[in-house]
Amino acid sequence: MTPQERIAELTDRLNYYTHQYYQNSISEVDDFTFDQLLAELADLETQYPEFRQPESPTARVGGTISKEFATVYHRFPMLSLGNTYSEEDLIEFDKRVQKGLNNQPYEYICELKFDGVALSMTYENGLLVQGATRGDGVRGDDITNNVRTIRTVPLRVVGEGRGASSAERGEVGTEVGGQSGSQITIAFADHTPQVPTPLPPALFEVRGEGFLPLAEFNRINKEREDIGEPLLANPRNAASGTFKQQDSGAVAKRRLDCYVYSFLSDQDIFQTHEESLIAMKQWGFNVSPTWQKCTNIQEVMQYINQWEEKRFTLPLGTDGIVIKVNRYDQQRELGYTAKSPRWAISFKYKALAASTVLTGIRYQVGRTGSVTPVALLTPVLLAGTTVKRASLHNANEIERLGVRLYDTVFVEKGGEIIPKITGVDLNRRTDQSQPIVYPTTCPACGTPLIRKEGEANHYCPNERGCPPQRQTRFEHFIQRRAMNIESLGEGKIEMLIDRGLVETPADLYSLTSEQLLGIEKVFLDEETGKKRIVSFREKTVENILTAIERSKAQPFQNVLFALGIRYVGNTTAEKLVDYFGSMDAIMKASQEELLAVPDTGPRIAESVVTWFADEYNRAFVEQLRAAGLQFAGEKKVVEQEGDALAGKTFLYTGTFANFSREELENRIEANGGRLLSGISKKLNYLIVGENAGPSKIDKAQKLNVQMIGEDEFLAMLEV
Repeated sequence: MTPQERIAELTDRLNYYTHQYYQNSISEVDDFTFDQLLAELADLETQYPEFRQPESPTARVGGTISKEFATVYHRFPMLSLGNTYSEEDLIEFDKRVQKGLNNQPYEYICELKFDGVALSMTYENGLLVQGATRGDGVRGDDITNNVRTIRTVPLRVVGEGRGASSAERGEVGTEVGGQSGSQITIAFADHTPQVPTPLPPALFEVRGEGFLPLAEFNRINKEREDIGEPLLANPRNAASGTFKQQDSGAVAKRRLDCYVYSFLSDQDIFQTHEESLIAMKQWGFNVSPTWQKCTNIQEVMQYINQWEEKRFTLPLGTDGIVIKVNRYDQQRELGYTAKSPRWAISFKYKALAASTVLTGIRYQVGRTGSVTPVALLTPVLLAGTTVKRASLHNANEIERLGVRLYDTVFVEKGGEIIPKITGVDLNRRTDQSQPIVYPTTCPACGTPLIRKEGEANHYCPNERGCPPQRQTRFEHFIQRRAMNIESLGEGKIEMLIDRGLVETPADLYSLTSEQLLGIEKVFLDEETGKKRIVSFREKTVENILTAIERSKAQPFQNVLFALGIRYVGNTTAEKLVDYFGSMDAIMKASQEELLAVPDTGPRIAESVVTWFADEYNRAFVEQLRAAGLQFAGEKKVVEQEGDALAGKTFLYTGTFANFSREELENRIEANGGRLLSGISKKLNYLIVGENAGPSKIDKAQKLNVQMIGEDEFLAMLEV
């Protein structure tokens, strides 16, 4: 088989597996096999770029960096909808529709209004050629590379004209992932096509809502909390910010998703909106099965009432219902106002809030020592769940709200996920109310708290002696994205610490079965009051020791992340490993050298230098080295292109139109040049792109280092 044929075969096969997994919930191959095939395809495309398919699944992992987003004009304006919060307004809307259609029979399609970012995607001859934001409705930003990273968005559309399977139709019993990853069974209307699905036209556009799934939002916030970063406010803002990132590789890691809800074309191939939804599903688009056809406004009301509570079982946030006239000819007859269509309206649910009494504050200590106040509440029902706690974030938030102990407070679900206190009912404040005095010492170990300049949080500096910090450092070390040591959950780490068997995570690698067998502890569930016994039996011990031994094969970037250096998350660890290559090089790096790493700012650089300067931490690293963990990354093999840059040294700053940072580094090395880690008298050229770092430019000027632009660098390659 020729390379061209193999590339085509792998592209088709991987796209098929992706379609089966994301559209039909069928996993035909395991993750390892899929990743191996994807890696093979990426290697072949690198060797034979002329054979790369336009719909290649390697686009899903991103890697393109844009210095700015181009402006695109929408072929069909992206108008906003009129909003209402009352049933009376819906009845008035229905009367206007009835009058506008001269009492013709009509139907509505009801769809959930998802809380995300409106996207427009254009296809030519079946290929995705453009993805854009709504912008002002007339023009938006071209974010095609970022849209390509969404695995549920087809890169190529091929109409099959076949009937939908039961999984595609969303018949009764369809399962929808809940917030915690559990499966929620919800009954949907039957969306079986009544007529054969037509082939997609040569040019068409689909519109949908790009969103960050709740499970992914929670995962990201857990990681940010883990490394001491401020938490994302809500999934909608997080999705919006992610779509506007310049680096599509970073976008791909956020695992965004998209529900498609609208079809547009110059050709009238559908008579109704219902037909278009079914066809888009048949063509491979991710259409939420929650939509329903309603024959009158009373059925619309029933749909609204049905989803008022049930929407909280979905894997994303919603804030209302969109009601559209079904037939396209009737939509055209009703027409538009200056801002919105007359044939559609949005019903928004009122923000779900409840009032209850703040009975106390619990201060939680995280891995980095951050002390977070959690409000203890008189239990209250909110959005289908009983709320007993709510976040108060920090001392600044307590002061801003003016909240006191035993106040009656208003509680909402922020982004419909995390309960938060939004205000105080001052009319119900009593003489019992007491000011909240933020602690000056750690609630866990009694150490005086510190508050760094410019930061809102208080911190316990007793990193090694504070019990919750020590416990969570172990939990961080063993997690899947770090050393991936399974079988150590359910309080087992706490048991090892209590027995004095481990002081640091490095001690895990010296544990023996004799030490572990027979350990037992009774845990009390604070919520239920029930007792739970955890025992180290023979099989448990075998699983733990096997997982510890297997973790030694985890790649270097996982090891670096597992160390728990503040502000060093997965992505930063990966970039440090790519740049320096080994633990020894990172340990020796100065703050200036660390600042040369892409996307590494002063805060990260200072944190890394400070961490490795600590003798205790260095001893911990040496223990891990002795245990046999991976302390070096795989050396990238660069295929030589020529020697135009031989004998010359380079460093770069900013972003570039023609290269990602990795591509720029590869081109320098492939042409005989050498990359330096920082600006010094040994540096020949500083390549300056958009949004260049001012500190690097200042130092280059002081040392008389020659600065060149991207075009000048390209010209050097042609010599």
